[in-house]
Amino acid sequence: MGSTRRTFLITGGAMALLAGCGGGGFSGGATAPDDPTLRPQPNPGWDAWVASFRGRALSQGISAPTYDAAFRSAGFLPGVVERDRSQTEFTRTLEDYLAITANEQKVSQGRSELRRNMGVLREIEARYGVPPHVVCAVWGMESSYGTRRGNIPVISACSTLAFDGRRGAFFEQQTLAALRILERGDIDPVHLTGSWAGAMGHTQFIPTTYQSYAVDFRGDGRRDIWSEDPTDGLASTANYLARSGWRRGEPWGVEVLLPAGGASMAGGSRSGAGWAAAGVRPAAGGSLPTGSGKLLLPQGAAGPAFLVYRNFNVILRYNNAQNYGIGVGHLSDRLLGAGPLRGGFPPDRYGLTIEDRRELQGRLNSAGFDAGTPDGVLGKKTTAAIEGYQARAGLPVTGEPSQGLLAQLRRG
Repeated sequence: MGSTRRTFLITGGAMALLAGCGGGGFSGGATAPDDPTLRPQPNPGWDAWVASFRGRALSQGISAPTYDAAFRSAGFLPGVVERDRSQTEFTRTLEDYLAITANEQKVSQGRSELRRNMGVLREIEARYGVPPHVVCAVWGMESSYGTRRGNIPVISACSTLAFDGRRGAFFEQQTLAALRILERGDIDPVHLTGSWAGAMGHTQFIPTTYQSYAVDFRGDGRRDIWSEDPTDGLASTANYLARSGWRRGEPWGVEVLLPAGGASMAGGSRSGAGWAAAGVRPAAGGSLPTGSGKLLLPQGAAGPAFLVYRNFNVILRYNNAQNYGIGVGHLSDRLLGAGPLRGGFPPDRYGLTIEDRRELQGRLNSAGFDAGTPDGVLGKKTTAAIEGYQARAGLPVTGEPSQGLLAQLRRG
Protein backbone atom coordinates (compact mmCIF):
# COMPACT_ATOMS: atom_id res chain seq x y z
CA MET A 1 0.00 0.00 0.00
CA GLY A 2 2.92 2.38 0.29
CA SER A 3 2.21 5.54 2.24
CA THR A 4 -1.42 5.86 1.20
CA ARG A 5 -3.18 2.93 2.79
CA ARG A 6 -2.69 1.21 6.11
CA THR A 7 0.82 0.12 7.02
CA PHE A 8 -0.13 0.95 10.59
CA LEU A 9 -3.28 -1.12 10.85
CA ILE A 10 -4.14 -4.55 12.14
CA THR A 11 -7.64 -5.23 10.83
CA GLY A 12 -10.03 -8.10 10.70
CA GLY A 13 -9.27 -8.62 7.06
CA ALA A 14 -5.76 -9.88 7.34
CA MET A 15 -6.95 -12.44 9.78
CA ALA A 16 -11.79 -12.98 7.04
CA LEU A 17 -20.06 -11.54 -1.01
CA LEU A 18 -23.19 -11.37 -1.05
CA ALA A 19 -25.54 -12.20 -3.90
CA GLY A 20 -27.08 -9.45 -5.88
CA CYS A 21 -24.82 -6.59 -6.82
CA GLY A 22 -27.67 -4.13 -7.18
CA GLY A 23 -28.41 -0.96 -5.25
CA GLY A 24 -27.27 -1.33 -1.69
CA GLY A 25 -28.31 1.58 0.51
CA PHE A 26 -26.85 2.15 3.96
CA SER A 27 -26.34 -1.04 5.89
CA GLY A 28 -24.27 -3.06 8.30
CA GLY A 29 -22.29 -1.46 11.08
CA ALA A 30 -25.10 0.31 12.92
CA THR A 31 -24.99 -2.40 15.59
CA ALA A 32 -23.05 -1.30 18.66
CA PRO A 33 -19.78 -3.16 19.35
CA ASP A 34 -20.01 -5.89 21.97
CA ASP A 35 -16.96 -4.59 23.84
CA PRO A 36 -18.11 -1.80 26.19
CA THR A 37 -14.70 -0.09 25.84
CA LEU A 38 -15.56 0.49 22.19
CA ARG A 39 -18.67 2.47 23.10
CA PRO A 40 -18.52 6.22 23.84
CA GLN A 41 -17.54 7.12 27.40
CA PRO A 42 -17.33 10.56 29.03
CA ASN A 43 -14.01 12.33 28.60
CA PRO A 44 -13.76 16.11 29.11
CA GLY A 45 -10.41 16.23 27.35
CA TRP A 46 -11.88 14.67 24.21
CA ASP A 47 -14.81 17.10 24.42
CA ALA A 48 -12.37 20.00 24.46
CA TRP A 49 -10.47 18.55 21.51
CA VAL A 50 -13.70 18.26 19.51
CA ALA A 51 -14.53 21.88 20.27
CA SER A 52 -11.08 23.07 19.19
CA PHE A 53 -11.02 20.87 16.08
CA ARG A 54 -14.32 22.33 14.88
CA GLY A 55 -12.71 25.58 13.75
CA ARG A 56 -9.91 23.78 11.94
CA ALA A 57 -12.36 21.50 10.16
CA LEU A 58 -14.61 24.37 9.10
CA SER A 59 -11.59 26.25 7.77
CA GLN A 60 -10.90 23.17 5.59
CA GLY A 61 -14.34 23.32 3.97
CA ILE A 62 -16.42 21.16 6.31
CA SER A 63 -19.82 22.74 6.91
CA ALA A 64 -21.06 23.38 10.43
CA PRO A 65 -24.14 21.13 9.98
CA THR A 66 -21.95 18.23 8.78
CA TYR A 67 -19.51 18.66 11.67
CA ASP A 68 -22.20 18.91 14.31
CA ALA A 69 -24.14 15.93 12.95
CA ALA A 70 -20.97 13.83 12.80
CA PHE A 71 -20.07 14.46 16.43
CA ARG A 72 -23.60 14.43 17.83
CA SER A 73 -23.46 10.70 18.56
CA ALA A 74 -19.65 10.34 18.58
CA GLY A 75 -17.57 9.88 21.70
CA PHE A 76 -14.28 8.90 23.24
CA LEU A 77 -13.55 5.16 22.85
CA PRO A 78 -11.02 3.96 25.46
CA GLY A 79 -10.74 0.56 23.80
CA VAL A 80 -9.36 2.17 20.67
CA VAL A 81 -6.53 3.79 22.63
CA GLU A 82 -5.84 0.51 24.41
CA ARG A 83 -5.57 -1.36 21.11
CA ASP A 84 -3.38 1.32 19.56
CA ARG A 85 -0.94 1.30 22.46
CA SER A 86 -0.79 -2.47 22.81
CA GLN A 87 0.04 -3.31 19.21
CA THR A 88 3.00 -5.65 19.13
CA GLU A 89 5.33 -6.10 16.23
CA PHE A 90 5.53 -9.78 15.48
CA THR A 91 5.83 -11.71 12.27
CA ARG A 92 4.19 -15.04 11.66
CA THR A 93 5.88 -17.50 9.37
CA LEU A 94 4.46 -17.75 5.87
CA GLU A 95 3.15 -21.21 6.78
CA ASP A 96 1.14 -19.84 9.71
CA TYR A 97 0.05 -16.81 7.72
CA LEU A 98 -1.36 -18.94 4.90
CA ALA A 99 -3.00 -21.28 7.41
CA ILE A 100 -4.97 -18.25 8.62
CA THR A 101 -5.60 -16.36 5.39
CA ALA A 102 -5.69 -18.99 2.64
CA ASN A 103 -6.97 -22.09 4.39
CA GLU A 104 -9.39 -24.50 2.75
CA GLN A 105 -12.45 -22.79 4.25
CA LYS A 106 -11.31 -19.41 2.94
CA VAL A 107 -10.61 -20.95 -0.48
CA SER A 108 -13.99 -22.68 -0.66
CA GLN A 109 -15.85 -19.55 0.41
CA GLY A 110 -13.88 -17.46 -2.05
CA ARG A 111 -14.58 -19.75 -4.98
CA SER A 112 -18.27 -19.51 -4.21
CA GLU A 113 -18.15 -15.71 -4.02
CA LEU A 114 -16.07 -15.51 -7.18
CA ARG A 115 -18.69 -17.51 -9.10
CA ARG A 116 -21.57 -15.58 -7.57
CA ASN A 117 -20.13 -12.19 -8.44
CA MET A 118 -18.31 -12.99 -11.66
CA GLY A 119 -20.58 -10.73 -13.68
CA VAL A 120 -19.74 -7.52 -11.82
CA LEU A 121 -16.11 -8.58 -11.39
CA ARG A 122 -15.81 -8.96 -15.16
CA GLU A 123 -17.23 -5.46 -15.58
CA ILE A 124 -14.68 -4.18 -13.08
CA GLU A 125 -11.89 -5.97 -14.95
CA ALA A 126 -12.99 -4.40 -18.23
CA ARG A 127 -12.70 -0.93 -16.70
CA TYR A 128 -9.56 -1.30 -14.57
CA GLY A 129 -7.68 -4.30 -15.95
CA VAL A 130 -7.43 -6.20 -12.65
CA PRO A 131 -8.72 -9.79 -12.92
CA PRO A 132 -11.66 -11.03 -10.83
CA HIS A 133 -9.69 -13.60 -8.85
CA VAL A 134 -7.17 -10.98 -7.69
CA VAL A 135 -9.84 -8.50 -6.56
CA CYS A 136 -11.70 -11.33 -4.85
CA ALA A 137 -8.53 -12.46 -3.07
CA VAL A 138 -7.95 -8.97 -1.65
CA TRP A 139 -11.59 -8.97 -0.52
CA GLY A 140 -11.07 -12.30 1.23
CA MET A 141 -7.88 -11.13 2.93
CA GLU A 142 -9.31 -7.83 4.10
CA SER A 143 -12.80 -8.68 5.34
CA SER A 144 -13.39 -12.40 4.77
CA TYR A 145 -15.51 -11.54 1.73
CA GLY A 146 -17.44 -8.81 3.48
CA THR A 147 -18.26 -10.67 6.67
CA ARG A 148 -15.87 -8.59 8.82
CA ARG A 149 -16.27 -4.99 7.76
CA GLY A 150 -16.12 -3.55 11.27
CA ASN A 151 -18.85 -1.85 13.31
CA ILE A 152 -16.93 0.85 15.18
CA PRO A 153 -17.97 4.45 14.33
CA VAL A 154 -15.15 5.94 12.28
CA ILE A 155 -15.58 9.50 13.57
CA SER A 156 -15.34 8.25 17.16
CA ALA A 157 -12.35 6.01 16.46
CA CYS A 158 -10.31 8.50 14.45
CA SER A 159 -11.07 11.46 16.70
CA THR A 160 -10.19 9.40 19.78
CA LEU A 161 -6.79 8.58 18.29
CA ALA A 162 -6.29 12.16 17.12
CA PHE A 163 -7.02 13.41 20.64
CA ASP A 164 -4.82 10.71 22.22
CA GLY A 165 -1.88 12.20 20.37
CA ARG A 166 0.44 9.25 19.79
CA ARG A 167 -0.28 9.61 16.10
CA GLY A 168 -2.35 12.74 16.46
CA ALA A 169 -1.54 14.47 13.17
CA PHE A 170 -2.21 11.33 11.15
CA PHE A 171 -5.56 10.64 12.78
CA GLU A 172 -6.60 14.26 12.61
CA GLN A 173 -6.07 13.89 8.86
CA GLN A 174 -8.20 10.74 8.88
CA THR A 175 -10.94 12.45 10.88
CA LEU A 176 -11.03 15.33 8.42
CA ALA A 177 -11.20 12.90 5.49
CA ALA A 178 -14.07 11.05 7.19
CA LEU A 179 -15.92 14.35 7.58
CA ARG A 180 -15.44 14.99 3.85
CA ILE A 181 -17.04 11.61 3.15
CA LEU A 182 -20.06 12.76 5.14
CA GLU A 183 -20.02 16.18 3.49
CA ARG A 184 -20.19 14.56 0.07
CA GLY A 185 -23.11 12.35 1.12
CA ASP A 186 -21.55 8.97 0.41
CA ILE A 187 -22.78 7.65 3.77
CA ASP A 188 -24.46 8.95 6.94
CA PRO A 189 -22.78 9.25 10.36
CA VAL A 190 -24.54 6.19 11.80
CA HIS A 191 -23.29 3.89 9.05
CA LEU A 192 -19.79 5.35 8.71
CA THR A 193 -18.20 2.40 10.49
CA GLY A 194 -15.04 0.34 10.31
CA SER A 195 -12.21 -1.16 12.33
CA TRP A 196 -10.85 0.26 15.58
CA ALA A 197 -8.31 2.28 13.57
CA GLY A 198 -10.69 3.56 10.92
CA ALA A 199 -10.28 1.05 8.05
CA MET A 200 -13.65 0.77 6.33
CA GLY A 201 -15.80 -1.39 4.16
CA HIS A 202 -15.39 -4.55 2.14
CA THR A 203 -11.72 -3.96 1.39
CA GLN A 204 -10.77 -1.82 4.39
CA PHE A 205 -9.86 1.61 3.06
CA ILE A 206 -8.80 4.27 5.54
CA PRO A 207 -10.57 7.62 5.00
CA THR A 208 -7.75 9.33 3.09
CA THR A 209 -7.38 6.36 0.74
CA TYR A 210 -11.13 6.37 0.26
CA GLN A 211 -10.94 10.03 -0.73
CA SER A 212 -8.27 9.28 -3.34
CA TYR A 213 -9.37 5.93 -4.76
CA ALA A 214 -12.99 5.05 -3.96
CA VAL A 215 -15.30 4.96 -6.98
CA ASP A 216 -19.02 5.16 -7.65
CA PHE A 217 -19.09 2.23 -10.07
CA ARG A 218 -22.81 2.34 -10.88
CA GLY A 219 -23.08 6.11 -10.98
CA ASP A 220 -25.73 6.38 -8.27
CA GLY A 221 -24.06 9.40 -6.71
CA ARG A 222 -22.45 7.62 -3.76
CA ARG A 223 -19.20 5.67 -3.32
CA ASP A 224 -20.70 3.10 -0.98
CA ILE A 225 -18.12 0.59 0.28
CA TRP A 226 -20.10 -0.20 3.45
CA SER A 227 -23.35 -1.75 2.23
CA GLU A 228 -24.20 -5.40 1.71
CA ASP A 229 -23.63 -4.80 -2.00
CA PRO A 230 -19.84 -5.02 -2.46
CA THR A 231 -19.72 -3.48 -5.95
CA ASP A 232 -18.20 -0.10 -5.05
CA GLY A 233 -15.76 -1.72 -2.60
CA LEU A 234 -14.49 -4.20 -5.18
CA ALA A 235 -14.29 -1.57 -7.91
CA SER A 236 -12.43 0.78 -5.57
CA THR A 237 -9.84 -1.91 -4.88
CA ALA A 238 -9.38 -2.53 -8.60
CA ASN A 239 -9.00 1.21 -9.12
CA TYR A 240 -6.38 1.34 -6.36
CA LEU A 241 -4.38 -1.50 -7.89
CA ALA A 242 -4.70 -0.12 -11.40
CA ARG A 243 -3.49 3.32 -10.38
CA SER A 244 -0.64 1.69 -8.45
CA GLY A 245 0.66 0.19 -11.69
CA TRP A 246 -1.12 -3.15 -12.20
CA ARG A 247 -0.21 -4.64 -15.58
CA ARG A 248 -3.06 -6.38 -17.32
CA GLY A 249 -2.37 -9.98 -18.27
CA GLU A 250 0.80 -10.35 -16.21
CA PRO A 251 1.20 -12.72 -13.22
CA TRP A 252 1.88 -11.79 -9.62
CA GLY A 253 4.27 -14.70 -9.24
CA VAL A 254 4.68 -18.45 -9.45
CA GLU A 255 5.85 -21.16 -7.07
CA VAL A 256 9.03 -22.76 -8.38
CA LEU A 257 11.32 -25.70 -7.76
CA LEU A 258 15.03 -25.01 -7.46
CA PRO A 259 18.01 -27.05 -8.55
CA ALA A 260 20.50 -28.32 -5.98
CA GLY A 261 22.14 -25.29 -4.37
CA GLY A 262 19.55 -22.99 -5.92
CA ALA A 263 18.83 -21.25 -2.63
CA SER A 264 21.99 -19.22 -3.17
CA MET A 265 20.16 -17.38 -5.95
CA ALA A 266 17.54 -15.95 -3.53
CA GLY A 267 16.97 -12.23 -4.00
CA GLY A 268 18.26 -12.23 -7.55
CA SER A 269 16.30 -11.13 -10.60
CA ARG A 270 16.45 -12.68 -14.07
CA SER A 271 14.32 -13.15 -17.14
CA GLY A 272 12.22 -16.27 -17.51
CA ALA A 273 14.79 -17.68 -19.90
CA GLY A 274 17.56 -16.85 -17.43
CA TRP A 275 15.83 -18.65 -14.57
CA ALA A 276 15.08 -21.63 -16.79
CA ALA A 277 18.73 -21.81 -17.84
CA ALA A 278 19.67 -21.84 -14.14
CA GLY A 279 17.48 -24.92 -13.61
CA VAL A 280 14.47 -23.21 -12.02
CA ARG A 281 11.10 -24.61 -13.08
CA PRO A 282 7.45 -24.03 -12.17
CA ALA A 283 6.27 -26.28 -9.35
CA ALA A 284 3.02 -26.93 -11.22
CA GLY A 285 4.75 -27.68 -14.50
CA GLY A 286 4.75 -25.74 -17.74
CA SER A 287 6.93 -22.77 -18.61
CA LEU A 288 8.10 -19.82 -16.57
CA PRO A 289 6.66 -16.37 -17.31
CA THR A 290 8.85 -14.41 -19.71
CA GLY A 291 9.21 -11.24 -17.66
CA SER A 292 11.86 -10.40 -15.10
CA GLY A 293 11.19 -12.25 -11.85
CA LYS A 294 12.77 -12.06 -8.41
CA LEU A 295 13.41 -15.21 -6.37
CA LEU A 296 11.94 -15.24 -2.85
CA LEU A 297 12.53 -17.88 -0.17
CA PRO A 298 10.26 -16.67 2.68
CA GLN A 299 11.21 -19.51 5.04
CA GLY A 300 14.66 -20.26 3.75
CA ALA A 301 15.97 -23.10 1.68
CA ALA A 302 13.73 -25.67 3.38
CA GLY A 303 10.51 -23.83 2.49
CA PRO A 304 8.68 -23.06 -0.75
CA ALA A 305 10.27 -20.82 -3.39
CA PHE A 306 8.60 -18.14 -5.51
CA LEU A 307 9.42 -16.01 -8.50
CA VAL A 308 7.56 -12.71 -8.15
CA TYR A 309 6.92 -10.06 -10.77
CA ARG A 310 5.90 -6.42 -11.06
CA ASN A 311 2.29 -7.07 -10.05
CA PHE A 312 3.53 -8.54 -6.76
CA ASN A 313 4.99 -5.12 -5.95
CA VAL A 314 1.63 -3.56 -6.81
CA ILE A 315 -0.06 -5.83 -4.26
CA LEU A 316 2.49 -4.63 -1.73
CA ARG A 317 1.17 -1.09 -2.26
CA TYR A 318 -1.99 -2.37 -0.57
CA ASN A 319 -0.07 -3.77 2.39
CA ASN A 320 3.71 -3.61 2.37
CA ALA A 321 4.39 -7.04 3.86
CA GLN A 322 5.90 -9.93 1.93
CA ASN A 323 3.56 -12.47 3.52
CA TYR A 324 0.57 -10.34 2.52
CA GLY A 325 1.70 -10.17 -1.10
CA ILE A 326 2.25 -13.92 -1.29
CA GLY A 327 -1.01 -14.49 0.58
CA VAL A 328 -3.07 -12.48 -1.90
CA GLY A 329 -1.28 -14.03 -4.85
CA HIS A 330 -1.58 -17.60 -3.59
CA LEU A 331 -5.23 -17.14 -2.59
CA SER A 332 -6.00 -15.69 -6.01
CA ASP A 333 -4.44 -18.77 -7.64
CA ARG A 334 -6.48 -21.06 -5.40
CA LEU A 335 -9.67 -19.23 -6.33
CA LEU A 336 -8.95 -20.12 -9.96
CA GLY A 337 -8.65 -23.79 -9.05
CA ALA A 338 -4.98 -24.25 -8.22
CA GLY A 339 -4.02 -26.62 -5.44
CA PRO A 340 -2.02 -26.00 -2.26
CA LEU A 341 1.63 -25.08 -2.41
CA ARG A 342 3.80 -27.99 -3.49
CA GLY A 343 6.81 -26.99 -1.44
CA GLY A 344 6.89 -28.13 2.16
CA PHE A 345 7.65 -26.04 5.22
CA PRO A 346 10.35 -26.82 7.79
CA PRO A 347 9.50 -27.70 11.42
CA ASP A 348 9.07 -24.74 13.74
CA ARG A 349 11.50 -23.71 16.48
CA TYR A 350 10.00 -26.39 18.72
CA GLY A 351 10.68 -29.10 16.13
CA LEU A 352 6.99 -29.43 15.28
CA THR A 353 5.44 -29.55 11.83
CA ILE A 354 2.04 -27.96 11.21
CA GLU A 355 0.52 -31.46 11.32
CA ASP A 356 2.12 -31.93 14.76
CA ARG A 357 0.72 -28.61 15.94
CA ARG A 358 -2.77 -29.48 14.70
CA GLU A 359 -2.60 -32.80 16.52
CA LEU A 360 -1.37 -31.05 19.67
CA GLN A 361 -4.31 -28.65 19.59
CA GLY A 362 -6.79 -31.42 18.91
CA ARG A 363 -5.49 -33.56 21.78
CA LEU A 364 -5.55 -30.58 24.16
CA ASN A 365 -9.17 -29.98 23.20
CA SER A 366 -9.98 -33.65 23.82
CA ALA A 367 -8.27 -33.45 27.21
CA GLY A 368 -10.59 -30.61 28.21
CA PHE A 369 -8.31 -27.65 27.51
CA ASP A 370 -9.61 -25.22 24.89
CA ALA A 371 -6.87 -24.69 22.31
CA GLY A 372 -9.25 -23.32 19.72
CA THR A 373 -9.64 -24.57 16.18
CA PRO A 374 -6.92 -27.14 15.41
CA ASP A 375 -5.40 -25.11 12.58
CA GLY A 376 -1.75 -25.54 13.53
CA VAL A 377 -1.36 -21.85 14.34
CA LEU A 378 -0.28 -21.41 17.94
CA GLY A 379 -1.76 -18.37 19.62
CA LYS A 380 -2.93 -17.25 23.05
CA LYS A 381 -5.62 -19.92 23.39
CA THR A 382 -3.16 -22.71 22.64
CA THR A 383 -0.64 -21.25 25.09
CA ALA A 384 -3.30 -21.08 27.82
CA ALA A 385 -4.41 -24.64 27.06
CA ILE A 386 -0.83 -25.91 27.31
CA GLU A 387 -0.37 -24.10 30.62
CA GLY A 388 -3.57 -25.63 31.96
CA TYR A 389 -2.55 -29.11 30.91
CA GLN A 390 0.96 -28.71 32.30
CA ALA A 391 -0.40 -27.52 35.64
CA ARG A 392 -2.80 -30.45 35.91
CA ALA A 393 -0.08 -32.94 34.91
CA GLY A 394 2.41 -31.55 37.44
CA LEU A 395 4.79 -30.36 34.72
CA PRO A 396 6.70 -27.07 34.65
CA VAL A 397 4.22 -24.48 33.40
CA THR A 398 5.91 -22.93 30.38
CA GLY A 399 3.04 -22.66 27.88
CA GLU A 400 5.42 -23.91 25.22
CA PRO A 401 4.77 -26.89 22.94
CA SER A 402 7.27 -29.69 22.42
CA GLN A 403 7.59 -33.14 20.97
CA GLY A 404 7.64 -34.47 24.54
CA LEU A 405 4.38 -32.73 25.37
CA LEU A 406 2.78 -34.14 22.24
CA ALA A 407 4.03 -37.62 23.11
CA GLN A 408 2.54 -37.33 26.61
CA LEU A 409 -0.80 -36.21 25.17
CA ARG A 410 -0.77 -39.21 22.85
CA ARG A 411 -0.34 -41.50 25.85
CA GLY A 412 -3.34 -39.88 27.47
